[in-house]
Amino acid sequence: MGVVVKTAGICTTIQDLGRIGYQGSGFSPSGVMDHRACTLANLLVENDPNTCVIEFALIGPTLRFTTNTIIAITGGDFSPLLGGKPVPMYKAIMVHRGSVLSFGAPRTGCYGYISIGGGGLDVPVVMGSCSTNLRCSVGGWHGRKLNVGDYLPFKTPNLDFLANLPSHVIAPDDIYGFGQEQVTLRVVPGPQDDAFTQVGLDTFYGSAFTITNQCDRMGFRIDGPEIETKNGSDIISDGIAFGAVQVPSKGRIIIMLADRQTTGGYAKIGTIASVDIPKLVQRKPGDRIVFQQVSVQEAQDLLRQQARYYSSVAKAVKRLCSGGTSPRRTARRLTPILERQARIAKDEVLWINTEDRDRDRSVPQRKGQ
Repeated sequence: MGVVVKTAGICTTIQDLGRIGYQGSGFSPSGVMDHRACTLANLLVENDPNTCVIEFALIGPTLRFTTNTIIAITGGDFSPLLGGKPVPMYKAIMVHRGSVLSFGAPRTGCYGYISIGGGGLDVPVVMGSCSTNLRCSVGGWHGRKLNVGDYLPFKTPNLDFLANLPSHVIAPDDIYGFGQEQVTLRVVPGPQDDAFTQVGLDTFYGSAFTITNQCDRMGFRIDGPEIETKNGSDIISDGIAFGAVQVPSKGRIIIMLADRQTTGGYAKIGTIASVDIPKLVQRKPGDRIVFQQVSVQEAQDLLRQQARYYSSVAKAVKRLCSGGTSPRRTARRLTPILERQARIAKDEVLWINTEDRDRDRSVPQRKGQ
């Protein structure tokens, strides 16, 4: 039981939050471009935030479900249709066997995400992650983009018992700045900001830049005024973080993203705060951005605020509402109680209420009972 790919879109892959700990061996982390959209999609269907999702860019796939399940769609607004009818984003949606999910042209954003309830897709874990590394053909679905005819199995084959899942909706994120002429990206200086003149630093933090057509999962090339260096920007190669802002010798910016190389030989003027990377990756070519300097402590505070927001979303999803009591949550709550009572009773009759058990034992039994 799973989902069949009817059309694949431009770049549709399976990703989670990334393959951590292998850059020293030459493997880029890969993972989703928009961590926020991925995390929210998983929280809405009560998955672990690192559960793998389907990520698509610019053009969404068409998928046919072969079993009942629960999904959530987040990220850019690609006008999702289920069985030809519009469905909401940022909400857990019941999908029935045979239903077809399709997408239109993007109204906002560049990347969309589909999470599958019950633990996501049943794909191999390679070096601790299900993420697709396209350059190394590792992870995901056979290490490649999804193709027409691919069949992706679910970890939980049948979710009929989730038919009464309460409806919880979260407001679409306003952090993206969709509709604004430009967005501000907060940047932590370094590690080679001392390679740039004060004029270069003032240019970087005081000018507007434009995203070019040269943007993909590896990185975004940014057009704008030249960033002046002291003695060039070539350095001995060192590690590259997600969101690192490289400045090559011609002074044009490259922002390194999910499929970045593990090391690089250009000076990095700063690193985009992780909470602002979703704002960048959801921008289209021609959109403008500006950079704002923040400290490490400020970036960490922003990350803690985001973590608290995720926690509030997880609590809201688990909270009972007018939609009814979820059989899944009821089963989860009863299971440890029953298991504990079974261990106590061992071979005795299983009782939930010990007072009822003792009272019944005190009643004389009739002959033949």
